[in-house]
Amino acid sequence: MSRLRVAPLLGALVLGLVLGGCAPAPAPVPAAGRTAVPPPAAPPATVPTADTSVATSADAAAPAPVVVLDPGHNGGNAAAAREIAREVPDGRGGTKPCNTTGTETAGGYAEHAFAFDVAARVTALLTARGVDVRSTRADDDGVGPCVDRRAAIANDAGAALTVSIHADSAPASGRGFHVATSSPALSASQGAPSEALARDLVSALTAEGFVGSTYRGEGGLDPRDDLAGLNHARVPAALVECANMANPAEAAVVADPDGRRRYADALAAGILRALGR
Repeated sequence: MSRLRVAPLLGALVLGLVLGGCAPAPAPVPAAGRTAVPPPAAPPATVPTADTSVATSADAAAPAPVVVLDPGHNGGNAAAAREIAREVPDGRGGTKPCNTTGTETAGGYAEHAFAFDVAARVTALLTARGVDVRSTRADDDGVGPCVDRRAAIANDAGAALTVSIHADSAPASGRGFHVATSSPALSASQGAPSEALARDLVSALTAEGFVGSTYRGEGGLDPRDDLAGLNHARVPAALVECANMANPAEAAVVADPDGRRRYADALAAGILRALGR
């Protein structure tokens, strides 16, 4: 073989060996009787999930505020004179009758019926706004409860506030509402918190078109020391005398369902304002 022919062959052989070094090594042939095990697959990419622990806690519904409504008197009180005359502590070292029969208009519309009807309307309005409303009495044909027990119901419930609903009996020339609070205060809740509640109720009643009393208190506010239900309260508490039932014009309003609706609208608005809702 000539040198000219050998040189190309050697060059091709060297080039082949050099290029062969860049090629992947052939896969090993498994031993007889064994199955080739593929390499483990790469783990899937991890998709981060949102931490919902904080959101769940923040989104949890806050407990509904508790409001205790106290419709004054009761429909069965008149037939239980001895029971309601029983003396109970007045909260200031003295005593008071357990309860009274309340008053009525010249046409015979009773205060206890007015108070219970207005309280039921206020309950519906507040419940629709997420308030847990409780009452000191479940109907209008029972007896009592006594004034000290009415306060205890609100205290035991840990109420955010309590409002007692009444209508007054005064000289026929007098007119208007007044909102009472316990004064001098006997607890922290009877001071500024109860006074703030009373002012919210006065503002709401005024906005509804009702006027402050012309015969008692000042500007619709009436601080008092003789109301046992307020004296015993350990939550913010107010008592609303909505109108003078002896006044013919106001008697017509309290006996009218639309008038009672207006009182309920005002009381509910004042309570919601006091709750910050």
